[in-house]
Parts: sequence; structure tokens; C-alpha cells
Amino acid sequence: MPQRIPLRRRRRTKVVATLGPASSTPEMIERLFRAGADVFRLNFSHGSHEGHAANIATIRALEKKVGRPIGILADVQGPKLRVGKFGGGRVQLQTGQSFRLDLSPVPGDSRRVQLPHPEIIAAAGIGTTLLLDDGKLRLRVARKREDHLETEVVVGGPLSDRKGVNVPDVVLPIPALTEKDRADLDFVLPLGIEYIGLSFVQRPEDVAEAKAIADGRAWIMVKMEKPQAVENLDAILSLTDCVMVARGDLGVECPAEDVPLIQKRIVRAARSRGLPVVVATQMLESMISAPAPTRAEASDVATAVFDGADAVMLSAESAAGQYPFEAVNMMDRILSRVEGDEGWRRLTDAARPDPLATTAGAIATAARQVAATIGAQAIATFTSTGSTTLRVARERPSSPILALTPEENTARRLAVVWGAHALTSATPHSMTEMVGRATRAASTEGFANRGDEIVVTAGVPFGQAGTTNALRVATVGDKAQDKKG
Repeated sequence: MPQRIPLRRRRRTKVVATLGPASSTPEMIERLFRAGADVFRLNFSHGSHEGHAANIATIRALEKKVGRPIGILADVQGPKLRVGKFGGGRVQLQTGQSFRLDLSPVPGDSRRVQLPHPEIIAAAGIGTTLLLDDGKLRLRVARKREDHLETEVVVGGPLSDRKGVNVPDVVLPIPALTEKDRADLDFVLPLGIEYIGLSFVQRPEDVAEAKAIADGRAWIMVKMEKPQAVENLDAILSLTDCVMVARGDLGVECPAEDVPLIQKRIVRAARSRGLPVVVATQMLESMISAPAPTRAEASDVATAVFDGADAVMLSAESAAGQYPFEAVNMMDRILSRVEGDEGWRRLTDAARPDPLATTAGAIATAARQVAATIGAQAIATFTSTGSTTLRVARERPSSPILALTPEENTARRLAVVWGAHALTSATPHSMTEMVGRATRAASTEGFANRGDEIVVTAGVPFGQAGTTNALRVATVGDKAQDKKG
């Protein structure tokens, strides 16, 4: 049989690309995939249900064309807090002046404006900081009444209609999912997506609520963008399926000098638990309007790779920028170049978390060690839910990970996982059949040639989730192993 080598990434770190006006045609979506996009993000803060449904249909058609699973992230908007409108559409706030935020819908002026969120007024206290327009303006609460806040302008500037409000100091008694979010999820979950991007999480309860709605139909990807979420990091990570370091709003509500440290802390904590972690926002920001990134942006992407992120994300660069293809291509080039450096491998090995003290964790550690010792061309993981592959990916092995699963949705979910090349494959019923399927897949997918060795991991009995307990070394082309399956 002639060997079929399908489209295969030569890097481990994955790329998430946001779709938008600049990238929603079938032709551009295919170009972005071939340039390096592994997961496509649908931003439900923008666009229509019809537009998102069309993109999903395009992605699924592309899957069939290229023979590769593609992940889809439905990123819901979350509770967007905004001021009301002004009589002239815009005012100038002077540093040191008083400014009232109240519940009155009357258009505002330079002395007051509506804050249509009574929960903010209720939760704020004397000294509470409010940030307006992505943190460009800063107010401090001087006095509080039942229906308004009197504030002092700490940092002034222009303020126009419907600008955003951030309250970094307090936990607001509002759910992470709004009515709009619920309607969006009711619409998109039946269409088949892999991840729900959960915005503005503050508490573990927010994650539990989203998981109940998803009901196993998609992984929950918590977006870490509130200081309260960082404070509850361990409890949130214990519930979520994957995590995103959403540095945009995180950088508004936290001091800029803290963001790099918070990023490293989140990545480290997620890696320790074996959760996929995505680093996002402003990674190649200048490529919205320029065909090449700044050197600082290239270094920022490299830092995420050195930190051990599973994936990096493009937002406006691919959604609304002038150079969506070039942005994805550049991201692919940076990732590949970093992973080709000897220093990356040394740092990756040095940062490896301690083995999980379970049978499954021990098998994953052993698979990595055996593969490194014998120079295995791949580690093949048989998995129904993705858990076996996640455990091996946690080890950051030097060998590629060939993930074999009978579940199409699992193969798609693994698109965001470091180093995983996922395929759908029927559940084996014996060790001989398992090894035969793994060696043939390693050959046909271009990982190994006849005579090469691979490491195979699975759970026995087969098809039972969460039972990674078997490890085998197999030789590609061994007829004794290939005669079954």
C-alpha cells in the first residue's frame, strides 16, 4: 500500500486563530489552516449566529478535505460592564475633579453619567478603584449612596458613550454567564464545538455553572482575566478542562508589571495538573496593520513557548487585521524556530512537573522515559476521552504524540493539546490489535518507517475511560504484530 502522509505539523505548540471579517471566507479559512492554525476561535462578542454557523460548516467541510481534526472555540462575551451615554457623546474628565456614577438614564455630562449596574454600586466601598475605557481613566470612590457613587478622578482623559468599566478591587455578585451567553450556548452547542471560552470568571462556581450547561458536549476553557480568578486559581483549575491566559483584561485590572509573572504562574499551575493552557492577546498586535511583527512581539511569543504553553492565540490579527494569513504564518514560523533550539529542549525538561502519583501518571512518565532512551519515533496513545494523551503531553516528551481515539469529538478536542497529532481509530480489543493499529498509523501518518520503534500506551480493558495502565514498545513493520487489527 502506498504511504499516505497527510498534513502534519512539525511543531508541538498549537495555534489558535480568531475568525472575523478578515477571515471568514472558505478560501481564507483553508489558507489559515494550511498556514498553521490548529483551532479556530469564534468570538461571540461580535458577529451573528448565522455567521458563526456558516464558519462552523466551513471548518467541518475543510476537515473532510484535509483529513485532519480541527478544534473550534466558542468564546462567549460574559458580563460586559459599561457606562451610559453622554449628551454630546463625549466628555473630558479632569484629574482631581468629582464625578458621579448613578442609575439615572438621563444622558451624562462632565459631572455625571449613568452606571447601569446596581451591583457595582452595591459592592463598591470607600476607596474602591474603577477603571474606565480599558484602564485609560481611573476613578476612586470617595462617597457612596444607595443609588450612586461619588468618585474622584485619579487619572483623567476623554470618555465617550458606552465605554467599559472594570472593578479590580472587589468580587462582583454577577454570574460569568449572561442571558446572551446562555442563548449563544443554546445555539452553538448542538452544532458541535470543542471548547467554550468562559469570560470574566471570578469564582469556582462560575466554572461549575458552565460545565452543567455544557454537559460534556464541550470542554470549558476558563479565561483568566480577573484578579479574583487568579486568587482562586487552584480551585478554578480543579474544575475546568483547560485555561486561557487572557492578558487583555488581565492587564487592565492588574499592574502591567505583574502580568508576566501571573502568566508564568498560570501556565505552571495548569501544566502541573495536565490541563491545556493557551496564552492569548496582543501576541502579534502590530500585524493588524503591518506585514511583520515587532521584535518584542516575536520574543513574547517565544516566551510563551519557553514557559510551556500548549497553544498561543491570535485575536484581531487574524479576525480583523490586514494580514491574517501572514500573522498565522509568522506565528507558525516563530514556534517552529523556538522548538528547534537546543535551549528550548533543556528548559522544557528542567521545568517538567513531578510525576503524578497514580498508575496512569507513572505510565505516562515511563512512556516518555522509554521513548527518550530508545529514540522512539512516536508515542502512540489510545484514548476515548483524551485523558491518556493529556497525561503524556504533560510530560512534554521529545517524541511526537500520536493520539488514537474512536471518538471524533475527542480527536478535535486534542487539537489544542501540546504535541498531539490526533486520529480517529476504532477501539482495539487486544494488545496485538492495539500495537498493529499504532504501528500502521505511525507509518501512514509519516512518523516512522519500517524497523523504527514506537512506544504505545493505553488503558486495559480497552474503551474504559481513565484506566491508563499499559505500555508496550513496538517495531513498525513487524508482521507478527501487524497480522491482526
